[in-house]
Amino acid sequence: MSTSQQNTATIPGTKSQALHARRHQAVPVGPYNITPLYVQAAQGALITDVDGNTYIDFAGGIGIQNIGHCHPKVVKALQEQAAQFIHTCFHVLPYDSYVSLAERLNAATPGDFAKKTMFVNSGAEAVENAVKIARAATGRKSILSFTRGYHGRTLMTMSLTSKVKPYKFRFGPFAPDTYKIPYPYYYRDAEEMSPDAVDAQVLRRIEEFFLGEVAAEDVAAIIMEPVQGEGGFVVPSANFVQGIRKLCDKYGILMIADEIQTGFARTGKLFAMEHFGVAADIMVSSKSIAAGMPLSAVTGRAELMDASAAGQLGGTFAGSPMSCVAGMAVLDVIAEENLVWRAQVIGERMLSRFAEMQLKYPLIGDVRGLGAMVAMELVTDRRTKEPAQQATAEIVQLCWKHGLIGLSAGLNGNILRFLPPLVITDEQLDKGLDILEGVIASVQKQGEGV
Repeated sequence: MSTSQQNTATIPGTKSQALHARRHQAVPVGPYNITPLYVQAAQGALITDVDGNTYIDFAGGIGIQNIGHCHPKVVKALQEQAAQFIHTCFHVLPYDSYVSLAERLNAATPGDFAKKTMFVNSGAEAVENAVKIARAATGRKSILSFTRGYHGRTLMTMSLTSKVKPYKFRFGPFAPDTYKIPYPYYYRDAEEMSPDAVDAQVLRRIEEFFLGEVAAEDVAAIIMEPVQGEGGFVVPSANFVQGIRKLCDKYGILMIADEIQTGFARTGKLFAMEHFGVAADIMVSSKSIAAGMPLSAVTGRAELMDASAAGQLGGTFAGSPMSCVAGMAVLDVIAEENLVWRAQVIGERMLSRFAEMQLKYPLIGDVRGLGAMVAMELVTDRRTKEPAQQATAEIVQLCWKHGLIGLSAGLNGNILRFLPPLVITDEQLDKGLDILEGVIASVQKQGEGV
């Protein structure tokens, strides 16, 4: 595949258009499509659609392609496993790959203590099981999550998620004993306060929450994303994350780290919690764990993970051998290709370019990120910080029409977020950034009425 090559005058092409028409006849509107482009092939950081158009991927399937599309090592592992057996159900006839991947995650995840890992199918399912484990281990019922947090679309995870539309609207009533607590947002909170002052204020409000809403003694766990994903790639300080750890220790509350989007080298560490010098009691991971195969993990302190009785955790397809061998290959690739370091390089290159754009385009209110998990927040006015939701949607659409796949995020939908595969070449990265800047310049000019 060559870099970002369009072979048809119209994007989407005729084949994608025909498939999209069929999709609307056969599939409900609920499973939303960011683009109407239908994939024919994907390799590394490039995707080719059924009309022969090639796109640079800055979305990575919302973070599932950290090692790139169709990495040869993963493909080989899947082919070999499929020739042996596809699935027996771990609960009936267990297999080596489940145990081996669990051992590797126990060793790789933050925390100098004995750990155990179980596997399920999706990020939401991992969160559900982490909640079950926390309640079983503590005998407590309440679960706290953060404003702007996102944890999934099942009943429990939807209850923990903060964004109402589209994730929660008309789907209530929600799971009981779930509550939201504040999370720092320095771009919008720190105009008259230092980040340290913002942290102190938020932590104080959580202490007040225990007095006015739910007793700390009733709280089983606090679940947090070390970098908020759907919330807009909001990066907390080490001071704040350490403050949450101290609160948990003070009140006997378990800390659950949701590393579903941040894990597996994305942030320039194997797991994002390493940036903050904090180990959670339980960690959930998914997305890039198996390069696109359905798999998620719950890894935690051994004594907590053993709090549930035999038969209380798992599922028919949980930890399938196909997914587990893919997960083993992913860990090999990250180590062999030094992708933790590569994430740092990509992130520095992107944030540097974003900072240059910010000087030229008033539409860009803030740039931020951690490693190769980067974003820019768009505003109609830098003084008022009014969210530029319409411009953001327009930029996402114009990007794919020009050969770049990107995503939006945030409660107001005004944040451009980027999760390029960590195997992206410098040429592909620069070409994608050129496309992005050209689109932003066009939208900025249009907004000025020029």
